[in-house]
Amino acid sequence: MSRRAGERAEMTFFGQHAEENLQFIRRTMERSSTFTAVPGLGGAGMGAIGLAAAILAANQRSAERWLVVWLLAAAVALGIGVATMWRKAARLGAPLAGVVGRRFGTSLAAPLVAGAALTGGVWMNGDRALIPAVWLLLYGAGVLAGGVFSVAAVRLLGVAFMALGIAALVTPSAWGNVWLGMGFGGLQLVFGLYIARRHGG
Repeated sequence: MSRRAGERAEMTFFGQHAEENLQFIRRTMERSSTFTAVPGLGGAGMGAIGLAAAILAANQRSAERWLVVWLLAAAVALGIGVATMWRKAARLGAPLAGVVGRRFGTSLAAPLVAGAALTGGVWMNGDRALIPAVWLLLYGAGVLAGGVFSVAAVRLLGVAFMALGIAALVTPSAWGNVWLGMGFGGLQLVFGLYIARRHGG
């Protein structure tokens, strides 16, 4: 082999090696910028709680008891979500206190806090028929915002929740509990199972 041919072969080898390194770095950066600890099984469990809450709430004789059922369900679901997220993050080695985890948490939490404040205001002002739409829209907004730092299924879930929130605004108020059951029950369950299957639990 001539010297020139040898130099060309060496340059080709190093060029291919550099390209492989760049691809590895790109994949690593993509993984590090995506919050993968969203718990699919936990989400499915939250959906089961949501379905049970919709059934129980529909049988309450007063608006106050209806609200209590949903608030208790939200507290239980929140506990399930946090616990399973913590467990999945530990298993995957994805620290919740990392940069991406903090961004996900902040993006999700801000609309939820707004939703809690609006719930109190709407309830005290007597516009209780708006509560299902408020919950669905702001939860969806939070999931969509947090989903920017997570997998595509999370963003799609947020969009679906917001669509149900819009539906709750333009349909009779008697349908509000049905929309809540479809969102916090059905959607949460289906997407949770999908995420569990496709994204490691």
